[in-house]
Amino acid sequence: MDTELIVICALTAVINLIGALAYAARIAGVRTGRIALSFALFNILLLVSRTSNGFLGPFLAKRIETALAAGTGEMLIWDLRLVLFSAAAAVALGIVLVPTGQRLFAAAISFFQARRSTTRLILASMTPAGLATLRDSIALPSGDTLKALKGPRGVSWTVLAANAAAQGLLAVGVLASLYAGYLVPEFRVTASQMTAIVNGFATILLFALIDPQISALTDDVVDGSVSEATFRRAMIWVSISRLAGTLLAQALLVPGAVAIAFFAGWL
Repeated sequence: MDTELIVICALTAVINLIGALAYAARIAGVRTGRIALSFALFNILLLVSRTSNGFLGPFLAKRIETALAAGTGEMLIWDLRLVLFSAAAAVALGIVLVPTGQRLFAAAISFFQARRSTTRLILASMTPAGLATLRDSIALPSGDTLKALKGPRGVSWTVLAANAAAQGLLAVGVLASLYAGYLVPEFRVTASQMTAIVNGFATILLFALIDPQISALTDDVVDGSVSEATFRRAMIWVSISRLAGTLLAQALLVPGAVAIAFFAGWL
């Protein structure tokens, strides 16, 4: 593995870890009673995660251009699968770190509620006191938490399947479009532009079908019709479905690239 590929995998891992930990903000919001503020922090992390995903494009595009020029493109598919593996590993780590993220977000919510400044919150996280909070917040899922997953999920299998599909498309969108550019180099610019279509469809799934369900569940917790424990289980299940979608991306990579290559030549 060369240095460039290590950088790409590391960036992919960080992006997906942030995205996986973002769900802990919702749990912290319910626990602290600061729902709107927790959603604001959640959206900040989600924006950072999805915006950072765009930085992968130039790195990967350069790698494909280099492979085309050097005639070593046969190894590209394994490079892309390694990138997807790093994404899945980061999501799995994020699930394990949900208790840690929940405690950190609760501390961030309390700080912001008192100071009302995102800049001061970011700066405070880098101080010795902020690092001490990070150290004290480290926790792993308990055995009781794992056993509790047998209880009511709080979300339907349909929502979880839709989330897995959306996350799979988001994970594979950039990679499949760029690999399609390798398959049909004469149309590689067209193929790369089709990333927006794949990611756009996945984003519609997330915001139109999944986020409203989670928001409604949050309201149910607030009015007391659903317990906090059920909401916490729901967020864990949503995180697990994200992991399933990221793993599904491995199976979608080649068919997706072939489909994009076909439509790029057909347009």
